[in-house]
Amino acid sequence: MRQLPISSVSLRGRIALACLVLATAMSAAACGPRGFQPRRFTQATELYSASMREFQRKKWDNALAGFDLLASQLPARDTLLPLVYFHQAQAHARKGEHLLAAQAYQRIGDAFPDDSLADEALYQQAREYQKLWRKPQLDAQYGTTALGTFRQVLSLYPDSPLSAESGKQIAMLNEWFATKDYDTGMHYLRRKAYDPALIYFRDVVRLYPGTPAARRAYFRMVESYQAINYKEELAEVCAEMRRFYPNDAEVGRTCPAPPPPAAASTPPATPPAVPASVPTTGSAAVPASGAPAPTTSSAPGTPPPAAAPSG
Repeated sequence: MRQLPISSVSLRGRIALACLVLATAMSAAACGPRGFQPRRFTQATELYSASMREFQRKKWDNALAGFDLLASQLPARDTLLPLVYFHQAQAHARKGEHLLAAQAYQRIGDAFPDDSLADEALYQQAREYQKLWRKPQLDAQYGTTALGTFRQVLSLYPDSPLSAESGKQIAMLNEWFATKDYDTGMHYLRRKAYDPALIYFRDVVRLYPGTPAARRAYFRMVESYQAINYKEELAEVCAEMRRFYPNDAEVGRTCPAPPPPAAASTPPATPPAVPASVPTTGSAAVPASGAPAPTTSSAPGTPPPAAAPSG
C-alpha cells in the first residue's frame, strides 16, 4: 500500500493525533502504578483529598503513599493527623496487613486519646489483632493482645456504642482460650496422663466459667477421677456440676445426687420410776408398809417432853 507523504497529512489530523497520544499517556500515567505522585501536591489538604480519591477507587498502594507522606510531614498536633492515621490503617487492613493496620490505629490512641475517632480506633485495633489469631490451636499471642485491647475499650470508653460489641468479642475470645486449654487437656487424657490433663481441665472451669468448653471439661474431670479412683475429688466435682448445671439431664445421669441421710432412730423415752415413799417437807417420811413411824430419841441427859395437861 502506497504511503501518503507527510506533507499530505492535514494539520487538523496531526493535531488530533497528538491529542490522542497525549490523552493516552495521561491516562496511563493516572492508572499506572507510578501515576499517583504525592510529592507534586503542595498543600496537605490537597494531598489528603487526592489520597482519599485513591482510597475510594481501592487503589490501596496509591492511597498509602499519600497517607504515609502526610503522616511524616504533618505537625504532631495537627487536627488532620487522626484522619490520616485512621485511613492509613484502613488501607493496610484492606491489603490484609493486619499488624500494620493495628499499629496505625494505635497511633490515634497514643497521640489523640480524646479524639472522636479514639474509641473506634481502639476497637478496630483489637479486631486487627484478633484476625491474626486464626485458630484456637495456634499460638495465642495476638489473641491475648486482642483480649487486653477489647478490655481497654470497656475501661476507657464505657459509654461508647462499641462497648457492647467489645463485650461480645471478649466472650468469643474466652471461648477460644477455653477451647485451646481443653484440647491440650484432651491430648494428655488420650495418653492416660491424668494429672496434667486434670490441670488443664481445672483451668478451663476456673478461668472460663460459663463457656461450652467448661461444661465439657467437667465431664472429662469426672472421667479422669474415675479412672484413677479418686473418690473424694470425684464427689467434689460432681457437687460443682450439680450446682452449676442443676437442670442438665446429662449431668444428672453422670453425677446423680446422693440419697438423703437416714433419720437417726431414737428409743422411746421411759418415764422415771415412782419412789416407794415421797417425803414431805417438814414431816417425817411415812413408810409404805404402814408400820409406825420411829420416834425421835432424845439426847442423853435430856428429859422427855412433858405430857400435855388433861382437861
